[in-house]
Amino acid sequence: MSEQDIIDLDDQIMKGNGNKKLPNATAVLVLGIISIVGAICYGIPGLICGIIAIMLGKKDKAMYAANPKLYSESDYKNLNAGWIMGIIGTSLSALILVIFILYFIFAIWLFSTAVDNSPLFDEAFREALENADNY
Repeated sequence: MSEQDIIDLDDQIMKGNGNKKLPNATAVLVLGIISIVGAICYGIPGLICGIIAIMLGKKDKAMYAANPKLYSESDYKNLNAGWIMGIIGTSLSALILVIFILYFIFAIWLFSTAVDNSPLFDEAFREALENADNY
């Protein structure tokens, strides 16, 4: 790279002609979208993708804040959209995961309560114990 090229590049940076891309803007956008869609799959894929999108987005936002003239505005808008979708996807995924956990706890409680209060179960259990004692 010649000295003139370096001077031209410095001039572009100083004037604010930011043509440089944020390194993770597209990845954050894709992960944010996947986190919202992944919330449907019991919440786990959405939670993972959403957390990664938030972390990568935070890092790139710090890079953009340090020198906004260096980076393109469209990349920052994509980054911001993906970061927001990552937050929404993480929240939805966490909510759905909590709902599924509570559902399974309720189902187990309901089954155990129904079995404990069933006279048929008591009779079958007593017969099984008597048969076990005979062996």
